[in-house]
Amino acid sequence: MRIEAGQVAVVTGGTSGIGLALATVLARRGVNVMIADVREDAIPTAVDLLSRHPGRVVGVHADVGVDADVDALADETIERFGRVDLVCNNAGVVCEMAPMWEQRPETWRWLIDVKLMGVVHGVRTFAPLFIAQGSGHFLNTASVGGLIALPNLAPYNATMHAVVGLTETLDAELKSVSKHLGATVLCPGLVDTPLGRNSAALVPPGAVATPVDGEGDAMRDAISPTDVAEAAIDAVGAGRVHAIVGPGADIVARQRVKALLADLG
Repeated sequence: MRIEAGQVAVVTGGTSGIGLALATVLARRGVNVMIADVREDAIPTAVDLLSRHPGRVVGVHADVGVDADVDALADETIERFGRVDLVCNNAGVVCEMAPMWEQRPETWRWLIDVKLMGVVHGVRTFAPLFIAQGSGHFLNTASVGGLIALPNLAPYNATMHAVVGLTETLDAELKSVSKHLGATVLCPGLVDTPLGRNSAALVPPGAVATPVDGEGDAMRDAISPTDVAEAAIDAVGAGRVHAIVGPGADIVARQRVKALLADLG
């Protein structure tokens, strides 16, 4: 799908990290953006920051794990802008680092509700709008962790794999309806964002999140959110199903394919 001025995009988790970068790249290109975030107090600052760009930006509170919130987000977007062309299902959280057998059920439910069901709710709500208008595209944020094993992050790893497979299936289903519909899954490597801190601030009772983000050597090769966003939007424009971004991400993808082929015997 070509990204053009005057289009309308929805970005969940839009007040920081990759979400804010996506909103910035889109607004800079003249796309009108509706950002949604569960952190209501962060919305005014993000909208103010984005107001310097050509695209109009509006922010609303929404918890993507609640289907009614996502329905309300769609209604508000249509009321404000009249249509939707791109939906970036980007909201996410990360869990604590621990072996899978030590991860709490509450942590699993939290990651599934936000990172998997958040995408499901976005598709269920916005796909009919895309189909009715004859065009539209989903950009679903996953991770390189959706292509490889991530020891000690099983709930995160599992939901990332689910989002990759979900998006591949979604793209096939949408294209069976119209060549003007589609989906892309974003799989970045390590990104310099406050995901850990934000997750720790949002963790529900019983669940456990990583309290801090990577530091020092661990972040040396981290890619900037802006670079990730630019690559993601370029992938949407090129009609690619996968946007695999970051140093070494291509190696990871090739290693997975090689391992799968080797296991065929």
